[in-house]
Amino acid sequence: MPNPKSYRKGKLTEKSSSFHGEKPSKTAATLRRPKTDPELLSFKNLGLSAPSLDGRPKMTKLLFNVTIQGSLGPVQVLMSPDMTVADLVAATVRQYLKEARRPILPTADPSAFDLHYSQFSLESLNEDEKLIALGSRNFFLCPRKSEDNDDLLASSSSSSCSTQAKENAKSSSGFSWFKFIEFRI
Repeated sequence: MPNPKSYRKGKLTEKSSSFHGEKPSKTAATLRRPKTDPELLSFKNLGLSAPSLDGRPKMTKLLFNVTIQGSLGPVQVLMSPDMTVADLVAATVRQYLKEARRPILPTADPSAFDLHYSQFSLESLNEDEKLIALGSRNFFLCPRKSEDNDDLLASSSSSSCSTQAKENAKSSSGFSWFKFIEFRI
């Protein structure tokens, strides 16, 4: 059995010989290279369509993050940019129910929900607007408060964010903050 120290010395001299200008052995010259596929980086394999007129590839799918009011994390939905806001709401509700997330939605009807840019946005997005024109991929979904689904949402502890803001605006007067200040003399 060879001595481990002598074995290491032999390997070191073989490796360092290439650095001193000696010709490499024949085994190094005949290394086989793997065959490459010229279509490896084609647009078909990346899931992209052919380049547009400006040279950039056209997007075929977009990943959207939609946070539903009361849920812990966003629902991720992969959709075509040509779809509308109504399609995104329907796909988000369908995915939320499929993943069996909590809290349970009061209804599975997508028309009972409004899509907003954020939880602080009071205006909901137009249902006929294209997703590519929105300019964002992160949205907030909250239940719509209307006369049709009041009884469906009554069991839910949270109400629509836009209706809460409207009710607060109606009930508050210009000096409503005075009632919180204690006057002492």
